[in-house]
Amino acid sequence: MKNLVTLIKKKIKQYGYWGLIRLFFDLLITKCLFRNARLIRYPVDIRGKDYIKIGKGFTTGRYCRIEAYPTDGNSKVLSIGSNVQINDFVHITAISDVYIGNNVLMASKIYISDSSHGSYSGNHLDSNPETSPSVRELSFKKVKIEDNVWLGEFVSVLPGVTIGRGTIVGAGSIVSKDLPAGVIAVGTPAKPIKKFNIKTDRWEKIY
Repeated sequence: MKNLVTLIKKKIKQYGYWGLIRLFFDLLITKCLFRNARLIRYPVDIRGKDYIKIGKGFTTGRYCRIEAYPTDGNSKVLSIGSNVQINDFVHITAISDVYIGNNVLMASKIYISDSSHGSYSGNHLDSNPETSPSVRELSFKKVKIEDNVWLGEFVSVLPGVTIGRGTIVGAGSIVSKDLPAGVIAVGTPAKPIKKFNIKTDRWEKIY
């Protein structure tokens, strides 16, 4: 009993009374709707729940938008691994294949998508700019974010991209090309600036 009182006092200090009440209701709703998840903070907008696979320990911030619209109408097109933590205002959309591995950490205001309104690759499938963007045929390419990846604030991950295991993407970066495992990448488009050296156990600059 004493331990429980101590824990409650600690949480009140951390969240405040109103924050603790909100946290309790968020936890209650989470366990009713998403049993695998650790905590989904509301409000949240989850569309196409039946097409999303959520691993154990999933945690969200508030005002996230997570949506899945499979092109074939019945596949699970968004897979989220175990112990994934995303913060406020993260937007993830999938129509074909978005894979997020285990222990991935995302800051706030991140965008991840495997699709685009139209095609712009420079071939016969290209969309005509005279057509309204909202009615252009959707194009899509798989997105894969491997285990232990950390995405900073305002990162965008575009269709067709793989981010390797343990890689860190700096705030404000746009990932439009694959990133290897164990690097720190920044910029538009994101490029590696450091790589982890297993032998020295250090992050080293890439020249």
